[in-house]
This record gives sequence, C-alpha cells and structure tokens, in this order.
Amino acid sequence: MNCKLCGSNKHRKRSGSVRDNKDLDIYECCNCGLVYLSESYQISDTFYENSKMHSSFDFEKWRKQTFEDDSRRFESLKNTITNKKLLDFGSGNGGFLKLAKNVCTKVCGVELEKAVKEYYEKDKIELFSNLNECNKKFDIITSFHVIEHIKEPIEILEKLKSMLNDKGRLIIEVPNANDALLTIYESEAFSHFTYWSCHLYLYTQYTLSLLAKKAGLKVEFIKHIQRYPLSNHLYWLSKNAPGGHEKWGNFLDSKELTNAYESQLATLNATDTIIASFTKEN
Repeated sequence: MNCKLCGSNKHRKRSGSVRDNKDLDIYECCNCGLVYLSESYQISDTFYENSKMHSSFDFEKWRKQTFEDDSRRFESLKNTITNKKLLDFGSGNGGFLKLAKNVCTKVCGVELEKAVKEYYEKDKIELFSNLNECNKKFDIITSFHVIEHIKEPIEILEKLKSMLNDKGRLIIEVPNANDALLTIYESEAFSHFTYWSCHLYLYTQYTLSLLAKKAGLKVEFIKHIQRYPLSNHLYWLSKNAPGGHEKWGNFLDSKELTNAYESQLATLNATDTIIASFTKEN
C-alpha cells in the first residue's frame, strides 16, 4: 500500500479504531506522516447526497450546532472576504455563507446534500450540487472540514485552483492528525472515538502543505487553532468521554485560559484543527 501523497510504501498502524466501522485500519505514512484509512475504502457521493452523514436531518438544530464555528470563521476572515466574490465548497447548512453575504459582493455554495436546497433558496444563496455545475471565478474559495472527506484531494484542489481569480485565495480548514489527545495525552478512549469512516485522510501542517504544492498552490500561511477548550481535554482524561466543555466549561474556560492553552498547543503543532491559506503559484 503506497501513500497517496508521497508514494512511500512504509507505514505503521495507528492505535485506536474507526468508531463506525471496526473493519477499517488506520495507517500513518512513515515518510510524510499522512494519516489515512484502509486503501480500498471510500464513500460514494450518494451517501452525502441523501443526508446519511447525519443520524437525522434537523436543519435548525444543525445550524445551532455549527453557529459557533460559523461565527469564528466569519470573524477571522471578515476583512479578507469583504467586497469579494466567495465560494464555499462543501458548504453544509450554509451558516457561514449567511453571515458572509452581508459583506461579500457575491456568495455561492457547493453542497452534495440535497435536503439543504430549500433552505439556501430561503436565504437567497446560490447553490450548486457539484463543482462541475459552477463555471464562475471567485476571489475567495473556502472549504471547512471537507478536504478530509475527499478520496482524490489533489484533483479537487486543482479544480478549485482553476476557479480562482489571478490573485484569489483558497482557504481550507481540516482536523489535525496531531491532536494533543492522540499525540501528547495518548487518550485511548479518544483514539476509539475520533476516527470516522467519513474522514479518509487526516493532515498535519506538513502534509497539508505538501498536498497544496502537489496541486500547484503556494502556501500563504498555515495556522493551528483549537476548537475545543481545556475543559474538554480534562474531561476526556478524567471520564473517557466527550462533551467536557459543556459540563465543566462554565467554571474552567475563561477567555484568558482558553487563549493561553490554544497558544501552547499551537507551539507543539498539537491543536485539534489547522487552517491554511493558499494562492496560485506564479
């Protein structure tokens, strides 16, 4: 089995298991560090088209669940996207686009899930079911927690690159394969929870930059951010369960502590999330 990113045939099995498919193995390339599931495994587009990624389709509940992330992304990118034409690839429930349309000259989404269409129409956001339907050019293309789902990510990045204007930016957010709960704290319970059959690849700062370069993109920046605070990690280590930020966050997660913890994890490349900005190579 050769690594899809660097071609190496040397890999090791990672500890843990895939929470919804125990037959899958988790590998890490010994050369570049790409983390990936068993080579023969992939998910068809119909899986996503028919809302099978969700146990039940409750749009309003979904919007509430993603509001914090949608708001964080919007606030961090507001200056970048103002007065720009924006495409969000894998736009989900459209929460980010609903915020972005207030400052952008044009916003569009690409989303496979058919059930969201009526909600985009209600919000007056243009929606495409796949990239081939969209023949426009954009100043900014975003993709939040989508690329890890893609079987052929280089091909998709090349396609997205072709849809950028000359000085356009591609901004990608993905889970970090070096999450502190895996690499520092070595939480066994988390290692049986975090891997998911929908996530075919997990990236690090290095492998994400390597992916971009193979797609002919130039790295503008890669930053480490922490979505889940210290209370979440302490709860995993104490109770071997998720949701600690909801149970302990009210007395643990001050703004100062949360920022300091994120900064410290970032110095170790061990946050739970990576965000990157790419441009076309000159």
